[in-house]
Amino acid sequence: QVQLVESGGGLVQSGGSLRLSCAASGRTFSNYPMGWFRQTPGKAREFVAAITWSGDNTYYAESAKGRFTIPRGNAKNTMYLQMNSLKPEETAVYYCAAAYRTNWYASRALKGGYDYWGQGTQVTVSS
Repeated sequence: QVQLVESGGGLVQSGGSLRLSCAASGRTFSNYPMGWFRQTPGKAREFVAAITWSGDNTYYAESAKGRFTIPRGNAKNTMYLQMNSLKPEETAVYYCAAAYRTNWYASRALKGGYDYWGQGTQVTVSS
């Protein structure tokens, strides 16, 4: 089992930045590809970004490219999401997730591609 706890959400003005954290416990963190998703009421959970277990490769939704990053050299058992130039339409609950499977790459941007989820952290971007 893996337990994931997100933090770092809050209220920020349009154009501002936030850094989300995802603390993992349980099984060896470094063996899991990880991802970030977000969800607003009435909408499906949306892929934001992902990173391979080695940290060598990162993937981003088109909407996140150039503004969001998963910093390299993360602290042990913690993953981050650096979000810059935030927009009001990005107001959502942000979730981190971990995948415990060998075919993760093909489903890296899908909710069903992950096996463990955190409880989420609210990000509100004011206009």
